[in-house]
Amino acid sequence: MSLLGEVEVMDDLKRKAKEVLRGIPFVNLLKMELADIEVGEATLELSVRDELRQPQGLLHGGAISSLIDTATAFAAATVLVDGEKAFTANLTVHFLRSVRNGKVICKARVIKQGKRLITVLADVFDDSDEIVATAITTYSRN
Repeated sequence: MSLLGEVEVMDDLKRKAKEVLRGIPFVNLLKMELADIEVGEATLELSVRDELRQPQGLLHGGAISSLIDTATAFAAATVLVDGEKAFTANLTVHFLRSVRNGKVICKARVIKQGKRLITVLADVFDDSDEIVATAITTYSRN
């Protein structure tokens, strides 16, 4: 495939991913945004808002976990074959730093794919590029 063809395929992937993301009510509720997507990788962003804060004024861990689950799902989806689906089998999050303002960016990448399972690593950063959380997610193919 030519470089131009590869660019067209990636542009199509980004367009389709943004369309799918906009069609997920929970994602719209949290106002997640797709920053980038490639085969085996996805980057999503979430802005801190009052509705997403816990009582101490910090970004709620559930919002961060949801961002991770969504980013890793999109990364895993890029390696599925036509008609194949996958669901979250396991999600382990390690929170490393709190966030009060700005936005968080989740970078997810597939690290292993087998016949039944897809394993995705994710790191979440604040807008100062400090790591906020790290996670590993396993998806079951079906």
